[in-house]
Amino acid sequence: MGRVIVSTGRGGAGKSTFVALATRYLKPPKLLIDLDPDESLANMLGVDLAEKGKKTVSGALYDILQQNQGAGHTGYNLLSEILLPAIQSDCLYRGAEFDLITLGTKFTVGCYCTPDTVLKGLIPALAEGYEEVLIDSPAGLEHFNRKVVVDIDGLFIILDPSEKALKHIERVIAITKELKVNYKHLYLIGNHRFTNDMGEYLRNFGEAYLGKIDYDPDVKQYNLKGKALFELPEDSPASLSVRGILVKAGCNIRDRDLASGPTRNGCL
Repeated sequence: MGRVIVSTGRGGAGKSTFVALATRYLKPPKLLIDLDPDESLANMLGVDLAEKGKKTVSGALYDILQQNQGAGHTGYNLLSEILLPAIQSDCLYRGAEFDLITLGTKFTVGCYCTPDTVLKGLIPALAEGYEEVLIDSPAGLEHFNRKVVVDIDGLFIILDPSEKALKHIERVIAITKELKVNYKHLYLIGNHRFTNDMGEYLRNFGEAYLGKIDYDPDVKQYNLKGKALFELPEDSPASLSVRGILVKAGCNIRDRDLASGPTRNGCL
């Protein structure tokens, strides 16, 4: 499996924006996995999955269970015999720059435990052959509880400037340790609302603060119009700040985008 980058944080902090902009700079082949039921990542990347004939994992799982009622396919039988080929053909969008798979909204009453469990079992097989695997997490900590991904190369916590965000850092560290979710490197990233004072505070927090995603009015406009963040101008402040963050983390970005100067062997 390729190197795994996970974007996590509180709701509205900018997790999907970070993943969409990071996708622009990380080298292919790349697999993007959207664990957020809001499915905003595809929109930010300019991909209409329904138009492309692709289902969400939750939708495909529902269809498979409906089709196989009474056929004796349950549990790991169902997982190994039916789910992987079905999800690869029905859910995996393949593009020139990246491939994408989304969790989607839940397929029945209750929590997301079943589709999360399905993805947990399938991610290693789905990720074969990719250089990078970028995961856009849902808000909060539940995805850690379900251990959807347990071996992470770079865990990026996207933060808003609030006391709750600082508490969130402590909770992420505590829950990953308790549940044995392993990460090689943990990075703190401020969103566009961060001030210099907040940045200085995080530099003294004890974890690696790599900077903030710079404010860019085009990001909001592109999202409102459904335009791909891939199409932002080359001098977009948001894009350039994310590129700089990836370089500081030692990520393997495209040669033509590599900023000058030394980098740390951090993220990957």
